[in-house]
Amino acid sequence: MYRIPLEETILRDHNLEDHNLDSYTTFKLFELLSSGNMADVSTADGKVANIGPKIILYTNHQCPYAHRAHIALEELNLSYEEVFIDLATPREQWYLDINPRGLVPSIKYTVEGIHDNEIVTESAIVAQFLADSFPSALSPATHADPFAPLRRARAAYFADTFNTKANAALWPLVMSTADAETKEKMTLDWIATVKKELEPLLADAGPFFGGSAELTMAEVLTAPFVLRWEALSKDGSLIPKIFWEKLSELPNFSRWAKAVKDRKSVTKIWDEAKIVDGMKKNIEKRRAAAASK
Repeated sequence: MYRIPLEETILRDHNLEDHNLDSYTTFKLFELLSSGNMADVSTADGKVANIGPKIILYTNHQCPYAHRAHIALEELNLSYEEVFIDLATPREQWYLDINPRGLVPSIKYTVEGIHDNEIVTESAIVAQFLADSFPSALSPATHADPFAPLRRARAAYFADTFNTKANAALWPLVMSTADAETKEKMTLDWIATVKKELEPLLADAGPFFGGSAELTMAEVLTAPFVLRWEALSKDGSLIPKIFWEKLSELPNFSRWAKAVKDRKSVTKIWDEAKIVDGMKKNIEKRRAAAASK
């Protein structure tokens, strides 16, 4: 623990701007905030104070992108307040003032005396911001060790491959009104893409990406879709059942996916029945809208 000679009132009200702190003390406070050890600040008399962030998460539990933020917050053990955004209705002006795009997630991030109601939007950016603010196994600080930048790059490449190559097939398939034979061909092509693009990248999963024993940013950005792939395929109405059956035969992917699905941070807000039902209703509505044009 750092014994920083701060007045108790500074730590009690957390307002650093109202006090003349020397550069070393200010540096140490920032260092502690970014390390995640928010409670490891003590006054000269040994009293400990928490100067952690106040986080408001604007979310919807049925959105896979908002799900990313939930996983990151849980993995980093950060407290947060939730504000639910109804995605089925036009956004109210108060939320558009926070996020003009009207999407979730968004976070409002405050560390008194340092950050004041800063808004961060877009799921991958939110997750990376939180991980960068509190370096951990999730995403190591760039200079944590000589290999940290490479681990970050590898995880980013995996997430990009997952989203731009493999997950790109999800929407065309669930929106398709083609006959069963055509949808099966689309599904087999999708399986082939997963085998080609993802299976080799998971060869050293241990059980998580890159041989990590703990969840990484690679999983934060992909886990919500892994859950949905399996749930929708097992339901069979939007994605043929053969999809998950065949993916389960891929040794690297199946081992990794099981670890992902077993992680408490991944499943904390997961309500499979509700999400599958909501997805089916959403697709039905979108298909009807497309047919009416």
